[in-house]
Amino acid sequence: MSADTRSHPAPGRTGPGRRRPVQQRSQERYERILDACAALLDEAGAAALTTKEVAQRAQVPIGTLYQFFAGKEDLLAALAGRNLDRYLHRLDERLRAEVPAGPAGFTDLAVEEFVAMKRSVPGFGQVDFGLTGPAVPSGVDDDRHLLDTELDNNTAVALRLQALGGELFATADPAALTLGLRVALEAADAVLKLAFRGDPQGDPAMIAECKRLVRCYLLEQLGPR
Repeated sequence: MSADTRSHPAPGRTGPGRRRPVQQRSQERYERILDACAALLDEAGAAALTTKEVAQRAQVPIGTLYQFFAGKEDLLAALAGRNLDRYLHRLDERLRAEVPAGPAGFTDLAVEEFVAMKRSVPGFGQVDFGLTGPAVPSGVDDDRHLLDTELDNNTAVALRLQALGGELFATADPAALTLGLRVALEAADAVLKLAFRGDPQGDPAMIAECKRLVRCYLLEQLGPR
């Protein structure tokens, strides 16, 4: 995996009223607000989330919250973006440590790290790299573009994974690979929702089937490596 592909620019989502903090004190408040948002998502779900309750839980004035976030959609978008950044960092560390031989090994590690975050990261069951439920809560106008204003959530994730995989995903048709990864993400998401529906730790058999499904699909798309 080359440095060039690892440094592939992340998709960006900016909007009116949103400001990323620079000073350390502001960064700490920003992270505290996102932590409070994640905790409340676990307690009440996305539909019941309000910026007022998030500010109260984070112990900041509501005006401070609005310095960083334009509203609920902006807040959820920032949480989804943070989740994706942390997921890719964890996956990158696994890739460096285990050096998978091909796309199959990469996808196994990708599923494992997603499952690990599903089990342990606050709020991840409600917002992973986007809203996980079918209902769009009030105050959210566009839940399909939380990570990027132009790309839907799974396309944005697919591009980041494609960049992280580097030569493991070497292909003469990068656009077709992006589409394939997007389809794989949609399929994996559906199976993992089933895995966690009745088991907070995830049904091991369903997780294994998720890996097999993604491996087989990408093998057909990419050919043997």
